[in-house]
Amino acid sequence: MPLVSSALLKVLNSCIDFLFPSACPLCGTPVSTHGELCADCWTSFNWISNPKCTKCGYPFPANLDLGNRPLCPKCASGNCALDFIRAACVYDDVSKAAMLPFKHSGRIKYFNFMSRAMMWAMRDMNDLPDVIIPVPLAWRRLCHRGYNQATLLARPIAKAMKVKIDLDSVHRIYRPDMGHKNAKQRAENIRGVFKVVKPERIKGKKILLVDDVMTTGATFSELKRVLMKAGAVSVSGVVFCRVVKAI
Repeated sequence: MPLVSSALLKVLNSCIDFLFPSACPLCGTPVSTHGELCADCWTSFNWISNPKCTKCGYPFPANLDLGNRPLCPKCASGNCALDFIRAACVYDDVSKAAMLPFKHSGRIKYFNFMSRAMMWAMRDMNDLPDVIIPVPLAWRRLCHRGYNQATLLARPIAKAMKVKIDLDSVHRIYRPDMGHKNAKQRAENIRGVFKVVKPERIKGKKILLVDDVMTTGATFSELKRVLMKAGAVSVSGVVFCRVVKAI
């Protein structure tokens, strides 16, 4: 039976490849693997690499020699939102053109290349998490959108890491969108929106938070506060893209 099932699976995959040839999800150019980007689209993104902050992954200018474990001013002063943060790319016009349709217009097929890039960004993560938590959406927003984009990104990451994904230990209440607020307003707006409803799943655990984009870090910071209060050992995070401003 296993041999038959394996053979049948190969036939079905061949049929899918024949009927729906692999194409770049952004531009439609033929590619070798479903979900991957073509070379032109891949090189158009501002992927984050070294040199970057050892703790939060903030990118530094390429021509700077900052040693083996550089820290950005925020992390050096002890104000990092989480214990460890990584982002695959910078939030700019290119990543925005992919992120906004993925987040608001149902282009869920983008999760494939985004989650792969996020896993690549975490290649220097030394301590694997015990639990992965996608940043929750309030029920009102979830019902309106129909899906949580953070959950779509978190599932393949959890599968690759062989780590449990937790979708219901943390709840979020609805607050108006923070899109045009500054850092201080975002921090005030996000305060108190998350509640740990199953602390027994959090206590003693190393948590990895997954989200699509990081703007000021206010969401991550508030989640860390409630998770640590519930007994988490550490809280890290990964996003597809992050806002980068001159240091």
